[in-house]
Amino acid sequence: MTSILGISAFYHDSAAALIKDGDITAAAQEERFSRKKHDERFPKNAVNYVLKEANLKLSEVDHIVFFEKPFLKFERLLETYLAFAPKGFKSFSLSMPIWLREKLFQKKFLFDKLKLIDKNFKDIEKIKFSEHHYSHAASAFFPSPFKEAVVLTLDGVGEWATSTVAIGNDNKLKMIKEIHFPHSLGLLYSAFTYYTGFKVNSGEYKVMGLAPYGKPKFKDLIIEKLMDLKSDGSFRLNMKYFNYTTGLTMTNKKFSDLFGEPVRDPKKDLLTQFHMDIASSIQAVTEEIILRITKNLAEEYKIKNLCLAGGVALNCVANGKVLKEKIFDNIWIQPASGDAGGSLGAAFAYWHQELGKSRNIYKDRMKGSYLGPKFSESVIQEKLNDLNAVYKKKDSKEIVSITAKELSNSKTVGWFQGRMEFGPRALGGRSILADPRSEKMQKELNLKIKFRESFRPFAPSVLREDVSEWFDLNYDSPYMLLVAEVNKTKQITMTDTDKRLFGIDQLNIKRSSIPAITHIDYSARIQTVHKETNPKYYNLINEFKNITNCPVLVNTSFNVRGEPIVCSIADAFNCFMGTNLDILVIENFILFKDHQDKSLIKDYKNRFELD
Repeated sequence: MTSILGISAFYHDSAAALIKDGDITAAAQEERFSRKKHDERFPKNAVNYVLKEANLKLSEVDHIVFFEKPFLKFERLLETYLAFAPKGFKSFSLSMPIWLREKLFQKKFLFDKLKLIDKNFKDIEKIKFSEHHYSHAASAFFPSPFKEAVVLTLDGVGEWATSTVAIGNDNKLKMIKEIHFPHSLGLLYSAFTYYTGFKVNSGEYKVMGLAPYGKPKFKDLIIEKLMDLKSDGSFRLNMKYFNYTTGLTMTNKKFSDLFGEPVRDPKKDLLTQFHMDIASSIQAVTEEIILRITKNLAEEYKIKNLCLAGGVALNCVANGKVLKEKIFDNIWIQPASGDAGGSLGAAFAYWHQELGKSRNIYKDRMKGSYLGPKFSESVIQEKLNDLNAVYKKKDSKEIVSITAKELSNSKTVGWFQGRMEFGPRALGGRSILADPRSEKMQKELNLKIKFRESFRPFAPSVLREDVSEWFDLNYDSPYMLLVAEVNKTKQITMTDTDKRLFGIDQLNIKRSSIPAITHIDYSARIQTVHKETNPKYYNLINEFKNITNCPVLVNTSFNVRGEPIVCSIADAFNCFMGTNLDILVIENFILFKDHQDKSLIKDYKNRFELD
């Protein structure tokens, strides 16, 4: 049996993945173990976990593949600094010591880190390197259910490439087009993330969530001044407005002057209608570019299937529009689309491309993305006792029945079941659940449980067979990466007074019979729940449907703002005790907040650095 360990690290979202004979055994992000959000360090905890799950020592692994090529990346940095010299000297002088100490001689650096995990690991030649965008493309195509597909990857930047097109056929994947740094859709979106006062590489989804509160007033200005956009979706950015090639910020004064306001300082400046309009505008530009690219690719290659990866593939609003316009018959998106998924792609690329192994093409090889740790009942019981938790143990059927009843009575539930999800979305393994019919729930979850901005929307989990009755969608969306509208039959028409409201004032309008998951533009980021991949979660929603006639639950990640999704039993209990969650369900153990020792309540709000 051939085992391959894939590793991504040193930029953001470090991760490890392990495949055995082309089948995914395990995959996880380092942040879940280290509790540092978007942790970029060498993923020693994640590596240890995937080895344990595979029952392997590191020295027994056949191949280790890093997700990108450091020499190519170094070449890009040097060429960029030379092209813009002497302007970039400050960022050059800051980054060079790290490159010369760690990144340039990465094979030796990785070897030394891996030896700390297993002193018997002695073969440095086992370490191989993939290319950044090839790893992304491989993560999108090889686990997909398609024999043939167009594979589009869009992100900030890898070595040189920022956007790539590949054609996947059976066990072969060939790159055919690239856009190179500094022209990048990911970096353009990040520039606006920075400009609106959010954190680059983590706040992009906030911009997407803020967009419906505004109008795309600046869309034409962005296309006209910031880029040269072609009809096929290819583009070049006008670098005189950006600072990321040489400076320590994303944008410069010319950028601020163009839009008429300085960069928002999140510590001092409130979000205004201007920021909402900016968010709406960059979201509209992103959708325009993605629609142009995908239409062109569908026309040019006449292939019916599309696979997506790279950080921009997490823009589920744009994904939903590609699906709605029926540009391709089928779409499959890698759930860990960002750099974390590069670890999995690197392993798959080596298995199929380098070793030439055949590919089993069936429904979906990601196993619902439930690829992280799970815990036995004895371990859970022991840990809960150590934590002085008060709990009851039930059988599976009772757990589902009690939890569904409590949810129908507007209780909030921390739901910790089975294997942890790989990727940024909680999919019913490490989730906070609530009743979508409640008008107060969206605000309550944001402010009392997640401790985050009130404008942030929540996603629905819906039984697959019921999705088209509730949403304008009849398609599998197991990874919560497609946005669609709530069906007209479930919508509530706005009054004339409601229609006159602007910006954040629109938040409190009841828009549908499931208001807690209906965003202000009537949209929702949908997760379809399938009995085959998560039977217990399916049964819970089904039981909730039996009680309420509603086959939908609010599903948000089990964490607070700035915290990685919970991984261990202690993480779950601490989050439960540090927030206004009512109930915690860990496998078949149920804990009620009212029954817990009040001295264990924690100040959780200030424990994590805000993202």
